[in-house]
Amino acid sequence: MNQLAPATDVSAVTVGTGPLTIDDVVAVARHGARVELSAEAESEIARSRAVIEALADDTVPHYGVSTGFGALATRHIPTPLRAQLQRSLVRSHAAGTGPEVEREVVRALMLLRLSTLATGRTGVRLETARAYAALLSAGITPVVHEFGSLGCSGDLAPLSHCALAVMGEGPVRLADGTLTDAATALRDNGIEPVVLAEKEGLALINGTDGMLGMLALAIHDLRHLLKVADVSAAMSVEGLLGTDDVFAADLHALRPQPGQAASAANILAIMAGSPIRESHRTDQCTRVQDAYSLRCAPQVHGGARDTVEHATRVADAELASAVDNPVVTPDGRVESNGNFHGAPVAYVLDFLAIVAADVASMAERRTDRFLDQARNHGLPPFLADDPGVDSGLMIAQYTQAAMVSELKRLAVPASVDSIPSSAMQEDHVSMGWSGARKLRRSVDALGRVLAIELLTAARGIRLRAPLEPAPATGAVIAALHKRADVTPGPDRFLAPDIEGAYAAVTGGDVLAAVESVTGPLR
Repeated sequence: MNQLAPATDVSAVTVGTGPLTIDDVVAVARHGARVELSAEAESEIARSRAVIEALADDTVPHYGVSTGFGALATRHIPTPLRAQLQRSLVRSHAAGTGPEVEREVVRALMLLRLSTLATGRTGVRLETARAYAALLSAGITPVVHEFGSLGCSGDLAPLSHCALAVMGEGPVRLADGTLTDAATALRDNGIEPVVLAEKEGLALINGTDGMLGMLALAIHDLRHLLKVADVSAAMSVEGLLGTDDVFAADLHALRPQPGQAASAANILAIMAGSPIRESHRTDQCTRVQDAYSLRCAPQVHGGARDTVEHATRVADAELASAVDNPVVTPDGRVESNGNFHGAPVAYVLDFLAIVAADVASMAERRTDRFLDQARNHGLPPFLADDPGVDSGLMIAQYTQAAMVSELKRLAVPASVDSIPSSAMQEDHVSMGWSGARKLRRSVDALGRVLAIELLTAARGIRLRAPLEPAPATGAVIAALHKRADVTPGPDRFLAPDIEGAYAAVTGGDVLAAVESVTGPLR
């Protein structure tokens, strides 16, 4: 998936005892910002480590400190074997398989694990937390695989592959993408491998960090894409000779859904001053109402916006969380808990996949209207130059329809598909990692569907010449034309134009062009 929107200027992110923001996650994960621990975080880490060390010689067993794990928690582990216990935990749990996970996802989950370590609720040593910050700042990315997490007891396998790298074991990639071994990468960057002590192996792998990192990235990207969806919808309404009267603020005030009002205001602003729109603002226009895909765009895009904001509230709460088991409480107790269960995150990951599918589905319907001579109000079939000889954008819509169909399959929730594990000790799991993986594919496909609608609308608007588009939509067409040929004419190799339009969507060109005329969209 291409990076969405321009790169951040943040060069470093400080990890303290408080929550990170979604923008912090994006800065480190996607744009390579360095990572530093605050003095307060270092002090709190040292304080909680003292609690764990005080328990190490206790004759009473403490989970994760002097016992085995999961269904093996009943075994008391003698002191000489505890370092081996932690190493064995990480090595055995680094059991992922399948394709490599994207660099930005791995960096996000490492950052978020470090954020939990920095709260002082996990009991790790200071050198262990510093090692995570050092790997992130050096651009060393452990190889993590697609499959291995059930989204409960943490994203176990993905986080274990990262912990393995901190130990100086397993494969990693350098900042330039070169594949090497962790021992070499750490040595070349002056980073000492960590020898894990009591509780540390468990603390490094027991969190929702993978699914949360992907949620944060998806929220960032969907906020961008939903503004682009307003742009493509406005261009379709304009090019299909629809009305902008239905986007009036007083109509949307009758149904005070905040996202809907924002979307309607955006579409109205984008269409402002359109000679194409003015050309049919007469009593001679026989159409009473536009089709739902035009008229109801704010209702769908707005519902999507409100869903993203709900997901943001969940993400912000999770970003403020210290997820580990057992956890060191502020008053010095070490308590088992179930906060590692990924259900809250898993639910909104599934919800956002539904949102992406529905917004894309509506965009595809608008595209199809442009290509159908019976519904496009005077444009040639498929917007072809010589219909019959030329196919125009016929197959671009097929491509779009194929992605929409895939999006509908990806919208099937993962969070209802619990599979018991660990000899029935872990008998209900969230599947949040799986939900996050499919959401990433959904976000990517939504961007491509919108790119094809923009290409189609741009050609349709140009075919309305000599009528001119609105200043904002004209700016979008000019921006698209820098990356893709939007000039009507005989058929040409279309795939590069689709990729160019997609790059204009994800690179921020489309939104920048609109906002150069309208000001910031809502």
